[in-house]
Amino acid sequence: MKKNKYVVYWLLTGCFLIFVMVLVGGITRLTHSGLSISDYKLIQGTIPPMNEQEWEEAFELYKQYPEYQKLNYHFGIEEFKDIYFWEWLHRVIGRFIGIVFILPFIYFLIAKKLDRPTIKKSLILLFMGGFQGFLGWYMVKSGLVDRPDVSHYRLAAHLTTAFLTFAYSFWVALDLIYPNRKEVDTKIRNLIRVGLVVLLLQIVWGAFVAGLDAGFIHNHWPLMNEGKLMHETVYIEQQPVIKNFYEGKSGVQFVHRYLAYIVVALIGVIWYRTRKISTTALQEKGLKTLLALVFVQFILGVLTLIYAVPLWLGIVHQIGAFFLLAAMTFTLHRFTK
Repeated sequence: MKKNKYVVYWLLTGCFLIFVMVLVGGITRLTHSGLSISDYKLIQGTIPPMNEQEWEEAFELYKQYPEYQKLNYHFGIEEFKDIYFWEWLHRVIGRFIGIVFILPFIYFLIAKKLDRPTIKKSLILLFMGGFQGFLGWYMVKSGLVDRPDVSHYRLAAHLTTAFLTFAYSFWVALDLIYPNRKEVDTKIRNLIRVGLVVLLLQIVWGAFVAGLDAGFIHNHWPLMNEGKLMHETVYIEQQPVIKNFYEGKSGVQFVHRYLAYIVVALIGVIWYRTRKISTTALQEKGLKTLLALVFVQFILGVLTLIYAVPLWLGIVHQIGAFFLLAAMTFTLHRFTK
């Protein structure tokens, strides 16, 4: 750790900034601010409109696209400024993350602070960060054509890539913090891997729920509607039937609801199975954190649904997913030799 102290700080700073990026991205989505900036200027776009003339020009550009024409035609310049702020902040943080990853990487490379495996992992991280930025603009483009909303597929790709970039940054940092590993129970390791995959699927369907605004319907729990395990609209909104589960609002919510039970069950099984083997203090800490966080996240999900996604609960629920992924990543790392 001492040898790689500053590299670890760099990677953990990146993790924190990605967390902030996802947090602001969630606010941007929930405030419907994501289509407020309809052009992309990598350098010039860092500076927001600085006077009334520039604000009027930005607003006039916004008026040319479907969101204003079909939804926000009643907006004045002040309402536009409110939604512009969140999208601008989201993009500025993205640019800042790029600088934070690239410049220290170049310095560490020149100063020979990185070994060959860490260089390879860092290059993967840089690619993931760049791809994440591309997906952000690719997502925005989908809402500038004929309908005033982004593709929920592109939203899911954008969000999931952010989570994966965070998880991999954290993993690389953990490799440097804990370079020495011991023999582990491969069955437990493989079970945690399954848990990680299912958690990522849950994150994808959470993005589908956000992208389709599927959290504003069926606001009952534990049943989808009073007295119904599965609401009839789950399988009639789209044809063929299977399409309902990735494009229909009711079907997407149904999958997200019941994947939550599977995530909780899997983490419960992981925790139970590890009771029968010898574990280190760090493995034990990871398991306990994972178990606590999955129950907190489940409760947050239920409350978010029941109260029809108020802004603050939606954000806290997304933060919960972030911490749960971090705990799963840490635990898997501790059970990987």
